[in-house]
Parts: sequence; structure tokens; C-alpha cells
Amino acid sequence: MCSESDTFLTARKRPILRPGKDPTHSVSYRPISLLPTLSKQGEKLILNRYLTYATKLRLPMPQQFGFTSQLSTTHQLLRVVEQIHEGKNSNLASAAIFSDIAKAFDKMWIEDLIHKLIAYKFPQYIVEIIQSYLAKRHFTFLVKNSDYTPRTLQTGVLQGGILAPIIFVLFMNDIP
Repeated sequence: MCSESDTFLTARKRPILRPGKDPTHSVSYRPISLLPTLSKQGEKLILNRYLTYATKLRLPMPQQFGFTSQLSTTHQLLRVVEQIHEGKNSNLASAAIFSDIAKAFDKMWIEDLIHKLIAYKFPQYIVEIIQSYLAKRHFTFLVKNSDYTPRTLQTGVLQGGILAPIIFVLFMNDIP
């Protein structure tokens, strides 16, 4: 159970039915995390500090388009089509590998993320604040306006805030 001081680290997960899915099956629901206002403000502060150094370190890599300012996966698709056309015009074969990681945010390994922050030479205070923010996170399920007993988040990051997608991009940055 979480204490009063941990309230800003506790998210309320609300199950949302996926379109066209059977409401009697639990896998038909997508959990959305509702974060406390104080937590959202904390994320903005952390994100601003993180982005200052990420920009200096030229992170993420230029091939990353998702969750990146002024770019999208549509831009990446156009880039791929352009490269295929260039290859075809030069009589070269083209190949592509696509992957979709199921429940990627839920499976992100926090210890490895911290290791990557250190390896990329982020300032110690940024590493420590992100580690502190992600450690000892809690969630509770909100069903029919009733909260269930809070549980500790063992792995991953809570979706619903602005920090999760950005640090996920860093987590995946060295994969290619």
C-alpha cells in the first residue's frame, strides 16, 4: 500500500474497451493511466531538463520519427517509400524489417533505462530524478468509480503522461 507522500506517484488505471472487442474478455480493454496533477507537473519539469541534454547529445537518433517533435510515423513511411524508389531506379533490391512490440511501455526495464542514461552521459542529477520518479510507482484500477487496492509497478512506465513516450524512445534508441 502506498503512503500519503506517495500519492503523486500513484496512477489510477481505467479500463477502456477497444473498438469492436468483446466486453466480457479482460484482454478487450486497454488500461489508460490517469495521473495526478502534481505528477503531470513533475513530468513537465523532468522532461524539460531531459530534453535540454538529449538535444546536446543528439538524441534520439535521426532515424527515430515516432514521439519526436515535428515528425511522425507518416514521415518515416514517406522516407521508406522514397528509399525504395531510389533503390528501384538504381536497380537495387530493397528489404525492410518492421517490428511491433506488444505492451512495449509495460515491459520497459527501468534498470536498463537508467544504465542507458548513464551510458549516454546524462548529468547525474537527471539520472537520479528519473530513477526516483520511476521507482516505487503505484497504480490502482478504477472500475465503476471504485478504486482497488494500490499495487506497485514492477516494470515499465505508466502511459498517460508526457514523459513515458520520450524515455521509451531513449530506451529503444540503440536497438537499430
